[in-house]
Amino acid sequence: MTTTTSSPTIILVPGHWLGAWAWDEVLEHLKADHSRAVAMTLPGLDGDDPERAEKTLDDQVAAVLDVITRLGASDDEPVTLVAHSGANAPVSLVLDRHPGLVHRVVWVDSGPMATGSAFAPDLPEGVEELPLPSFDVLAPQASLEGLSAEVLERFRTRAVPEPGAVLRQPVELTNDARRKVPTTLVCCSIPSAQVLELARGGHAMFAEVANIEHLDVIDLPTGHWPMWSRPRDLAEAIQSEASRTD
Repeated sequence: MTTTTSSPTIILVPGHWLGAWAWDEVLEHLKADHSRAVAMTLPGLDGDDPERAEKTLDDQVAAVLDVITRLGASDDEPVTLVAHSGANAPVSLVLDRHPGLVHRVVWVDSGPMATGSAFAPDLPEGVEELPLPSFDVLAPQASLEGLSAEVLERFRTRAVPEPGAVLRQPVELTNDARRKVPTTLVCCSIPSAQVLELARGGHAMFAEVANIEHLDVIDLPTGHWPMWSRPRDLAEAIQSEASRTD
């Protein structure tokens, strides 16, 4: 692994129901390493926004690009995007539209979406938003391993319903250059060997992984929310990958 001594610019994008607050502990560790890191809240996930349920996937893409622009990113000084879980939809679109602005993408228990796919294409049009399910319902779909009762209570208290339009909207990708962006999968709830096997087998959720030209994998065994269960280890992995120049 080749690294650079300059501080990389890192943008942390949270998954469904989460805001920038979800990265607080990871940010503490990154800043201790003198990284230039910021966390963002996607449109629709700000609980103080009275129009949040009306936000779309396009709004989220525009917001990510706005943060990239405000941080002064360019083709000469691209950023590292870190996407957790359901942030894969807007980040996949950012990679498609502006691959030159991204030095590396780090998928945290997540991965790139395939063109035409949507998180919940069958969600009825009348459903304006999707609240955080009960943990009994959520756990079989997304591992809660490593999360204390206190963390779960914070998750429940601070979670914001996901806009229905974001979940229904398909991701339309046209630029193959997105597959050339150096990519790291941080595999938590599913081991990397299984993820790669599913990708090679054409599994709908992982098929796009097989098309990435520069792929690295890191196993960080824990549940689906490593920013809470293993924040220091996740920060170290992000810092290491963001600093790579190969």
